[in-house]
Amino acid sequence: WPPPLWLMRQAGRYLPEYRTIRAEAGDFIALCTNPALATEVTLQPIRRFGMDAAILFSDILILPWALGWGLRFAEGEGPVMPQLKTAGDLETLDRMRMADKVEPVMETVRRVKAALDPNTALIGFAGAPFTVACYMVEGRGSKDFATARGMAFSQPELFNRLIEELTTSTIAYLALQIEAGADAVMLFDSWAGMLSAAQFRHHSIAPTRTIVSALRARFPNVPIIGFPRMAGLLAAEYAAATGVQGVGLDGGADPLLAAGLIPQNIAIQGNLDPLALVAGGKAMAQELAPILEAFQGRPYIFNLGHGIVPQTPPDHVAELVRLVRNG
Repeated sequence: WPPPLWLMRQAGRYLPEYRTIRAEAGDFIALCTNPALATEVTLQPIRRFGMDAAILFSDILILPWALGWGLRFAEGEGPVMPQLKTAGDLETLDRMRMADKVEPVMETVRRVKAALDPNTALIGFAGAPFTVACYMVEGRGSKDFATARGMAFSQPELFNRLIEELTTSTIAYLALQIEAGADAVMLFDSWAGMLSAAQFRHHSIAPTRTIVSALRARFPNVPIIGFPRMAGLLAAEYAAATGVQGVGLDGGADPLLAAGLIPQNIAIQGNLDPLALVAGGKAMAQELAPILEAFQGRPYIFNLGHGIVPQTPPDHVAELVRLVRNG
């Protein structure tokens, strides 16, 4: 103690140095697939704040893009994709081309790993199959992903096939990141909490267990963190049933309750509200104290409950790092 610390979306729009690089790259996908620029962006928060881990700068939708599914980032509205509606659409996904298309991302991993101090971990990541499927079926971001969740009920065979394809591809994608130098990997299941308990077990826990099992067999010493956002009480079952070494908690999770429910051998990561970080000062300190207190004496990684938001003052991030490290 103090716990290791990094922040989701620590490389990004709240940093002026990131905005400069983003303008230079032009297109967001071009930034994610330009090793020189993506390496620079990944390292920026490490230089500025001295985080204990760097997280690869990329996006969860780079995987479907690499499988040949269309993707563009529309200004002000986020990702836009074709809507996957039929078995024929599913047949167009091409796993054979994936490794070639993500090679620039792997080069970024290699460059970041070479540039980091050996005491600073490099975290690779992917979207969990359900969350990636949400975007592919919906065609864009959504408040409720009703089309995707509806397909899971009305066309279970098609939706299951999509989840299976993404599970297999995610194993391959994360394996490539580990081979390129990632010290740990994280699965972001950002929309898992919208599922019913039965659907959560089927579409979040089961694919994650398959991914973790496959990666453990090949890379037994590489930790895997799962982040089933908004999972509520099911986060404890997820932690125990998937085989992950760490579980991320969102800002709505009660730290004391989570500490009591999640097995002691599994690290907890989280879970300060990103808007408390925006507020800074007394409000941030008051939110932070019970989180740190709840997780003392067990494996713990300090983080936010979701990604840093663009309006976050960088000075507040520096203050948060100081508070976590100095108590």
